[in-house]
Amino acid sequence: MAEGRNGLRVLVAAGGTGGHLYPALAVARELKSRQPEAEVTFVGTRRGLEGKLVPDAGFPLELVRVEPLRGGSFLRKVKGVLQLVPAMLESSRLLKRTRPHVVMGVGGYVAGPLLAVAAVCRVPTLILEPNAVPGLTNWWLSWLVDAAALGWEETMRYYRRNGFVTGNPVREEIARVAPRATTDAMQLLVFGGSQGSHVLNRAMVDALPHLASYRDRLRITHQTGKSELEWVRVAYQKEGFPARIEPYLENMAKEYEACDLVVSRAGATTCAELTAAGRAALLVPLPLAGGHQLQNAEALTRVGAAQMISQRDLSGQRLARAVIDLLEDPGRRNEMAEAARSLARPEAAREIVDRLLQLGQSKRGEEAA
Repeated sequence: MAEGRNGLRVLVAAGGTGGHLYPALAVARELKSRQPEAEVTFVGTRRGLEGKLVPDAGFPLELVRVEPLRGGSFLRKVKGVLQLVPAMLESSRLLKRTRPHVVMGVGGYVAGPLLAVAAVCRVPTLILEPNAVPGLTNWWLSWLVDAAALGWEETMRYYRRNGFVTGNPVREEIARVAPRATTDAMQLLVFGGSQGSHVLNRAMVDALPHLASYRDRLRITHQTGKSELEWVRVAYQKEGFPARIEPYLENMAKEYEACDLVVSRAGATTCAELTAAGRAALLVPLPLAGGHQLQNAEALTRVGAAQMISQRDLSGQRLARAVIDLLEDPGRRNEMAEAARSLARPEAAREIVDRLLQLGQSKRGEEAA
């Protein structure tokens, strides 16, 4: 961030997966559309998708060395703890160099050290919590930050001091996806997040024999992740099932536009995109500690926007039966799509930017004094 500019200076800690990055990019684009002179710099690690997505979106990216504290081996957790102090020192140097007016975090381990140091240094802070149940980093930060933008009403019980409900920001092009006319045929979109999902890949492949008699009415796009592309593609070929198999889907707005039904995990960003696009879904929550995805999926199933299959109960036959039931009932698919759209919060990015501007104003006033 160059000094001497008049716009708001914002650091955005968001990295790892598309679930953290896409909401942050939606907020950054909204801020730049309203205040072109604003300077938005992302902070991430070398391992995540930010190395591609952030520069592609036209924003600068700063890298910090930090390790996850959840998941992986015991040694990896120890390494994560030992890396916290160097990460906080690195974050402190970054704050001194960039002098942001406000720091925003979107969960994930990259946000923890940066927002903690920012809070101690009295730089205004905001976190975006897209899940119904807070993630580990945002839970730790809840009493340090100045404001918390929440994706769901039920999350307010964790943030009574500083929370406000906005919904989860989605990319503008997804919010513009039009309703789809229902027909006797069905376009099915299967994906497991930006990395793919072995569980969903296996279940969908096992479902193919049970779907064989519906080949002429069912068209499938299946995103596998890079590591599992080839065996999934071969499995479809062996079953004689025509499908479009991709390692990664670049244009999700186009994919939602073309589909009638989604089979996916229940990450917060995925759920927000389903509501913005108004698409029916079969959700298989990833059984994470804390039950984040389960809570997300339940929020959609309660209003009839989705059906949920637990990973424990998932099988090829169970998945095929659920797909066939909705293939045979286009009216039900349409009802689910309308219910999904009823949950959409298209103003989420705008409301978050309103608060960022408000928080940053006090810091800018200090500089002017």
